[in-house]
Amino acid sequence: MTSIGEKLKYIRKLNKLNQTEFSQMIGVSQGTLSDLEKDKYKPSMDTVIALKKKFDIDLEWFMFEDYLYKNTEIFSVYVDDFESKFISDIRKLNAQDKEELEGILKLKLKRYGREI
Repeated sequence: MTSIGEKLKYIRKLNKLNQTEFSQMIGVSQGTLSDLEKDKYKPSMDTVIALKKKFDIDLEWFMFEDYLYKNTEIFSVYVDDFESKFISDIRKLNAQDKEELEGILKLKLKRYGREI
């Protein structure tokens, strides 16, 4: 995923929205959204701000990179599309379900000698 249009479509599909629903949420017409997804032009600052507010997107990933980087003071970590979707899905779980998933992950890592 490299273009802003592809990323817009990815965000929309990830949230299971059609173009009309998504365009209303970010304050553009359905036709404008269609053009944005086809990379006919770049979104306005208002549209980018709406995306951030409504979907809590990572602006660095959206505007500058073809993949998501998590920057810290010490290192950067590459997160591919699968991992990004996985993280997004985890955020939808309640605390108890997250703890259960963490337990499953620890068991898997232990099985393969990669304990946390």
